Formats: sequence, C-alpha cells, structure tokens
Amino acid sequence: MRLTKASSTLLLILCPPDISSSFLVSKKVYSSIVSTRSTKGGTYYPSSLILNMSSSSSPTFMEALSDAVKEQTGADNVEMGPATGGGAGGGGGASISAAVDKVTGTKYFIKSATLSSGGGKMLKAEYLGVKEMSEAGAIRVPTPIAYGEWNGRGFVVFEYLNFCGGGDGEERGRQLARMHRKISEKGFGFHVDNTIGATPQPNLPWMDDWADFWDEHRLGHMLKLTGNAGLSSADVEKLRAKTRELLSHKPEPSLIHGDLWGGNAGYAKVDEGKVVPVIFDPATYYGDREADVAMTSLFGGFGGDFYAGYEEEWPLPEGHEKRKVVYNLYHILNHEVLFGGMYRGQARQMINQIMNM
Repeated sequence: MRLTKASSTLLLILCPPDISSSFLVSKKVYSSIVSTRSTKGGTYYPSSLILNMSSSSSPTFMEALSDAVKEQTGADNVEMGPATGGGAGGGGGASISAAVDKVTGTKYFIKSATLSSGGGKMLKAEYLGVKEMSEAGAIRVPTPIAYGEWNGRGFVVFEYLNFCGGGDGEERGRQLARMHRKISEKGFGFHVDNTIGATPQPNLPWMDDWADFWDEHRLGHMLKLTGNAGLSSADVEKLRAKTRELLSHKPEPSLIHGDLWGGNAGYAKVDEGKVVPVIFDPATYYGDREADVAMTSLFGGFGGDFYAGYEEEWPLPEGHEKRKVVYNLYHILNHEVLFGGMYRGQARQMINQIMNM
C-alpha cells in the first residue's frame, strides 16, 4: 500500500488484478489512477425509503455482514470472512474493506462508518443512489446488496468488481446517455439529501423548475458555504440572476451520477472476462444530464470516444458549452469548501466568464 497525501480527502484505488498494490490518493493526483473508491452519501433518509437494511445484534462485524447478506439474498447459509482488496479509509470518514462468503466464495466490497458522525445516513443515501442507477439497467454499477448497523457503525455491502485498465470509451458514453434517459415524474431532486464529497448536498424539496433547483440547492448552497466566494451581495445577486437566465432551457429531470469525475468511472471484467464500463461513488439526483457530461471534462479521464458515443446515443442541445461552465463552477466551489482557498481564484475566473456570457 502506498499513501500519497495531497488533500484532506483520500480515495481508495483498486488496481487491476495483475497489480498487487493498492494506494490512497486524492482528486489532485488523479493522472495515475486506474479506478477509485470514495464515499458519498446522505444526511437524510426517510423511513419509507429504507430498503434492504438490517440492524444486527451479532457479536462480531463479520457475523453482522453475514446476517445482512443472508437476509437480503435469501441464501440458506452465509459465513463472511475478511478478504484482500479493500483499503484503510475513504472520503467522508468511511472505512473500506472486502469480505468473502466462505460458503460460496462470493466476494463483497464493504464500506462502514460511525453512526454518531452521521456516517450511517451517508451510507444509506449512497446505497439508495447506487440502487437507483442499478435499476436504470444502463451503465454498470456495483450492485448494492444490503445496508446494516452494528456496534455503533453503519455499513453497506456492494458487489465486488474486478477493475481493469482499458475499455470501450464509445460504449461508456452510450451507456451513460441511456442512464440519463431515466426521467423522474417528481421533477428535479432526489428521494434524500446526500453529499458531494464530504459536503452536504441538498436535494429536497423536489422542484419543477430546473433554474429554481440549481439556484437554491446548488449554486446558492455553495455560495453560502464559501462566504459568497468573496463576492459582494450585489455581485452575488447578479451572478444568480445570470445563472438562472443561462439555465432557462427547460431540460428534463434525468437520473445523473452527480460526481462524475474520472476517478469515479472505470472498467471491470465481468462474465468470464468481458470488459464493461462502470461508474460508482455517486452523488445521485435527477437533474440536467448536461451536468454529468460537463464534469467529465473538469479533471480529465474521458476521451473523445466517450463524447462521440454519448452524442451518438443522445446529442446534447445547443448552448451546452456555455452551461458547462455554470455546472462546473459548483464543483470548483465545492473544492474550495473541501480543500481551502486555493480554488478561490479558479472560481472567480469562472464567475467572470459566466457574467460575460
């Protein structure tokens, strides 16, 4: 295991099966990443939406995992034990590890976090977001198996995927576009609030108007967290008005990943060696699909073949290049929240660009 400290948020990298090392890095050193694991999640989870969740009084963590997996898969017998391929920590304070069912040999990916820190709610929201994407039946995600609680910790169990380098970029683009075709009848938002990195991300209440949603739940929220990015009150009002004008194109509320930088996408070998695109660690909600595509350009990791595949499946509308700056400002402001004022200058440049559109 190699540790590289480049920020306050660390992400777990799972290398291909032929590479023995695992290491922790941040978004700032993504250029060497093959695939990553990080933690996103939520701050609110209504009881009516708690699915596949288990509270266990088992004496050990492995027994609690066994009980949760047995309950949700219907298996007659599950005997979980520790396995290699996990890690020491992830974003949002979650611990990351792997476990294997000694009865069947099935391997699982595990995240856990303390309930007292809000980690349980965070992981419940991540579980729901991945489940929503899985049910879209488009691009592959790690299948969510179960959520449970044990000894003051919440945990979530996912399918374990064998990540690898390389894959079909055009197919990745096409499959993402197909996921975006899942439209919400409730409007813009999500069933729960969640997080973007370790930052709270409000999704409720649902809204019918996209410009209203972005102004209140995205731009306005981040401006509050960054002290208005150093802008005067008058300039904040001008920025918000200009942003609403630029987002008046009336998009459909598509299911989007929400945090689709290159470190949250990869390729995995499934079905006896078939290589498929995979996305994971989402900040899921229903919004303008352009927001997902915009973020893919922010930190790199997506080639021209990806964009060609997306455009083939579902072309982006006129004006998306201008709106890309609006959507990526949200993530740069979030980086200021997470990593400090080093991102203030970049945010202000983007704000000036928006104001001059």
